[in-house]
Amino acid sequence: MSSSENLIKNVLILAANPKGTTQLRLDEEVREIDMGLQRSRKRDQFILKQQWAVRPRDVHRAILDFRPQIVHFCGHGAENGGLALEDEAGKIQLVDVQALASLFELFAAQVECVLLNTCYSEPQANAISQHIDYVIGMNQKIGDKAAINFSVGFYDAVGAGESYDFAYQLGCRAIQMAGTSEQLTPLIKKN
Repeated sequence: MSSSENLIKNVLILAANPKGTTQLRLDEEVREIDMGLQRSRKRDQFILKQQWAVRPRDVHRAILDFRPQIVHFCGHGAENGGLALEDEAGKIQLVDVQALASLFELFAAQVECVLLNTCYSEPQANAISQHIDYVIGMNQKIGDKAAINFSVGFYDAVGAGESYDFAYQLGCRAIQMAGTSEQLTPLIKKN
């Protein structure tokens, strides 16, 4: 076993479901990720940190504090571009594609993978992938069930010690195996 297989990976989940948006099962998604990593063969190599009701400033604070290798956004994305976080009142605040990409440019030495499990997140994935080696986004709207199944497959594979490429493929197959037809919605961008 190589020494890199013994390194701890920090997984940071950033969740937002602003007031006035469709209620998502983010709690179920996070619970399934946590359970998958806890039951995995390499469970001692992962630490999971969660941030809820995320505002734009919470993103850089959480990355600075937790120093994650994997950053996972769950919530909403806007079709016209932008990640839906919360403002001070809990209402929707869209984060610009370039603002998000330039933030990840600062953390490129530590973050290995960004998963944008939000609708219409392909533009963000394209921009972030200029700086981060593996970025997964959604090319259209994705249903709650499909998003959760993708996360389950992805983290089951990561927890088993598989590559991000393999984890992406298993996430897509998990959507398909669950009987939804959204397996082509997630896209992986590799730098």
